[in-house]
Amino acid sequence: METHKLHEELLRRTVEVLVVGCGGNGSAIVGGLPFLQQVMLAQGHPHGLHVTVMDGDAISPVNCVRQPFCKGEVSLNKAIVLVNRINLFWGLRWTAIPRALTAQTLRPEYAGYNERYLQPDIVIGCVDTRAARAVIAKSVSGSSLTGYYIDLGNSSSTGQFVLGEPLNARNRRSRMRLRTVAELFEEIVRPELDDDNEPSCSAIEAIERQHPFLNGALAQHALALLARLFRYGQISHHGGFIDIATARSTPLPIDAVVWRRMRKRGMIAPRMKSAAA
Repeated sequence: METHKLHEELLRRTVEVLVVGCGGNGSAIVGGLPFLQQVMLAQGHPHGLHVTVMDGDAISPVNCVRQPFCKGEVSLNKAIVLVNRINLFWGLRWTAIPRALTAQTLRPEYAGYNERYLQPDIVIGCVDTRAARAVIAKSVSGSSLTGYYIDLGNSSSTGQFVLGEPLNARNRRSRMRLRTVAELFEEIVRPELDDDNEPSCSAIEAIERQHPFLNGALAQHALALLARLFRYGQISHHGGFIDIATARSTPLPIDAVVWRRMRKRGMIAPRMKSAAA
């Protein structure tokens, strides 16, 4: 079985992480990242993480059912609420940007919400549309220096997390470059397949349409993969698929043959939602 080794520069400096989306998966990821930070520092990493969180959405009453928000926070921005909470509790200085990621956000000339030029080492995508995934995939490709792109998505009871190395100025073409979710499941970056007419769900519909603990389970798997990569410097799988209804999980191996088979067969990933409701 093939293995992937961590980009060495990430062991010598602060690791810049950008989380895009603060829905069900995104809020679970953001809540778990301080623990990854603590583990990295305890294991000797010189600086740990600096995290920037992006989301343009305000908290709605329905979000208070399966996401870590309360009624007193309704109408406030999700990213600002989560990051302020984490900074106060953990004594951190992480950043919130109350805007959605656009095709211009990661460009040097971007002038956004008073933040510095974003140069993330790791982008974690927790969005719920193909259009949003297409923007992320494009932003981390080409002249970008982003080292890793992690995508999380789910259906009602299943989900997947995929750690990839986007083809860009940092990651050159190679047989064992970790393929991204957009390369393995090409349909998820086709905006024309989005269902724009899907109605927003009520609290009871939100529970019925998705297992209430799926997002947390999926986020824990993704964070555990990152923790293993930083602890041991290498991994033998770069993602996985979970089914919370049957308590099953399947790793995604680092295997060029498997990648080719997946693309050739046109495998369909789970519905790739990120639990916005």
